Amino acid sequence: MSSAEVLASVDIVALRLDCEAQLELLVLRRPRAPFAGQWALPGVLVNGRSADVSLEAAAARALASKARLQPAYLEQVATLGNAVRDPRGWSLSTFYLALVPPQAQVEGEDLRFVPLAEVLQGRLPLPFDHLHLVRQAGERLASKAVYSGVPLYLLEEHFTVTEALAAFQACIGQPVQHTTLRGRLERMKSEGWILDTGEKNQPRRGRPQTVWRHTPRQSQGVFTFDRSVLI
Repeated sequence: MSSAEVLASVDIVALRLDCEAQLELLVLRRPRAPFAGQWALPGVLVNGRSADVSLEAAAARALASKARLQPAYLEQVATLGNAVRDPRGWSLSTFYLALVPPQAQVEGEDLRFVPLAEVLQGRLPLPFDHLHLVRQAGERLASKAVYSGVPLYLLEEHFTVTEALAAFQACIGQPVQHTTLRGRLERMKSEGWILDTGEKNQPRRGRPQTVWRHTPRQSQGVFTFDRSVLI
């Protein structure tokens, strides 16, 4: 890389819920230096030769080309840059938070979902400043989960209140009252963001629960509550 060149990338913090409603992070084994063989966030370089017409298009390409995933939710978090985050010299990263449903799978030995907690606790080291990117994206998710319906994008299209409760708690990192969340979901229902299917699930234990359907209106952004779910 010439001394006048700046590396610009779009990196993805992609999260899903595991079977125990714990957040998992998508990581990719780097095929080349620097940090060859280490697990890192998936991303793509952007420059004058890129076919992408926007940063959002590059973010979608990063997930589609590296992991064959289509995010249910994608949001730009921030852009960071300095002369030390990459050993090759000055670099910029515009990074995105992506939420994918729990059934999302990846193929091959060089892609996997790992427990987010392992990364945040340093048990799975990431190269560059990727841990910092993950922390910032996690903080964004936690803050938005308090006042919006963003955690529903981590669920399958059809879900129960119990599943929604688990998603909100995983994102926020603390308990949420069942009755409070149900009230918020009723508000979303009244405005057409979720529908009551009229169906009941058949759990192995406990009583059957109503099955809801998430019908997000992408053109209107994210549904926001009038009060925090922690109240």
